[in-house]
Amino acid sequence: MTQVTFQGDAVNISGTIPAVGSLAPAFSLTAGDLSDLTLVSLQGKKVVLNIFPSIDTPVCAAGVRAFNEAAATLENTVVVCVSADLPFATGRFCEVEGIANVQHASTFRSSEFAQAYGVAIPDGALRGLTTRAVVCINAEGVVTHSELVAEITDEANYELALQAL
Repeated sequence: MTQVTFQGDAVNISGTIPAVGSLAPAFSLTAGDLSDLTLVSLQGKKVVLNIFPSIDTPVCAAGVRAFNEAAATLENTVVVCVSADLPFATGRFCEVEGIANVQHASTFRSSEFAQAYGVAIPDGALRGLTTRAVVCINAEGVVTHSELVAEITDEANYELALQAL
């Protein structure tokens, strides 16, 4: 089992983050309109999965803002912000913040996503949430970048992720 930290304390993570060069695992998440968002539905586009615990934290919100800004300049690319938050909560956040260039998706109906992408927190106070990570997938479904952030309260390396596109 992999470990990251949360404010310096060890947190177990189950699953394995997809390796660069591997095919991205299939997924089905819940989109903002409660429909299923699948990797297959994004086929032919580059995909950035910005994975985090909850939009209601400053670091997670900062990541959404950063990717929203970057997404405005990306061609043939979809940035999907993934958390356990309900679509209603992320929708309110995006409306208040003027976030329009990223798509949110929830793991609340698809616990297998967190395991398949190596971001599942199986125990402790944060169990049921996802840890912070970024996975970039090219138009052919191959992983071009993956980062499991070592400290949950740290931001991901956005620049490195965007370069991988």
